Amino acid sequence: MRLDRPHFCLRSPRNRRGIPNPNEENAQMKRQYIGRRWLSVLLVAVAMSGPALAGDQQAQTAAGKPKAQAQAQAQTQTQAQGESQAGKAQDQTQGKAAEERAKIMEEAVTALAKTNSALRALDAGDTEKAMEDLALAVGKLELVTSAHPELALAPVDVQVITHDLIARPEDVKKAVEDARKLLDEGRVQEARAILKDLGSEVIVRVVNIPLATYPDAIKAVAPLIEAGKIEEAKRALVAALGTLVVVDNVIPLPLVRAERAVDEAKALAAKKDRSKEENERLAELLRVAEDQLELAQVLGYAEEKALEPLEETVEQIAKKTASGGTEESLFDKLKKGFEELRAKL
Repeated sequence: MRLDRPHFCLRSPRNRRGIPNPNEENAQMKRQYIGRRWLSVLLVAVAMSGPALAGDQQAQTAAGKPKAQAQAQAQTQTQAQGESQAGKAQDQTQGKAAEERAKIMEEAVTALAKTNSALRALDAGDTEKAMEDLALAVGKLELVTSAHPELALAPVDVQVITHDLIARPEDVKKAVEDARKLLDEGRVQEARAILKDLGSEVIVRVVNIPLATYPDAIKAVAPLIEAGKIEEAKRALVAALGTLVVVDNVIPLPLVRAERAVDEAKALAAKKDRSKEENERLAELLRVAEDQLELAQVLGYAEEKALEPLEETVEQIAKKTASGGTEESLFDKLKKGFEELRAKL
């Protein structure tokens, strides 16, 4: 399910860097769901011996201690070492990737700033300064494209916007029904007033330079300046700035809250001798997960058929943990269900 915001709904205030976002007529909008991404860790078997067993352990092994037990202990040590090394390698890889992303963004931000500077220079009649700024802008973008030819968009700004809604699923259903009635009666603006708040999400908004077209658009301005066509050059720069691509990555909060409740419930359920308070808390967490899954459905973040397997599994867990069960396999099934849901949305 791709969450596409209608083009006419774009609002583009100035961001915290003072960079003007694209206007409503020219901006291209993309809206997509993102969830937490899981990085798979490859555990590499390391061919190295564990520390020697001392004292009685050595004597027992020498006296005929089953080899399987000794091998299992060595395998556990090797696996722990492999996990540690894999974790370090993963951290290093992620660190390098983050550095590279920061470098790309820095170059792109500079290119955009120089484009705006060139436009201001043209307004002031300083064509020499405008040419210098445009040359720097093109140079920065060429650095990005030469190092990353596969890159289509270069980010220049990131904003995090939260729209939260604390409501029961039945309240949302009632609001949707009221809005439908108003629409049937042609009372669009009244319906709009109801629907505008029906969202519970975090939006990660990224403003990007389109690398396939923006550098060429900037290059085409220089000949216009040289020919003395200043007004035409200014219009061309404004048009180039209007091609920035805004991508809204949407994280539905009900799904996040449902999964967090399940994670906490799993930790409680794993305790075999739970207290009365812990059982009450476990039941409460599972009710929260059910409510949030239903809220995600009525708000339109996922279809009912996609959420139904998760809701059924939560109900099964609630019934079986009520009698003291741990239900680890059902929790694992539920976790897998959340991962599959993220892949579909």
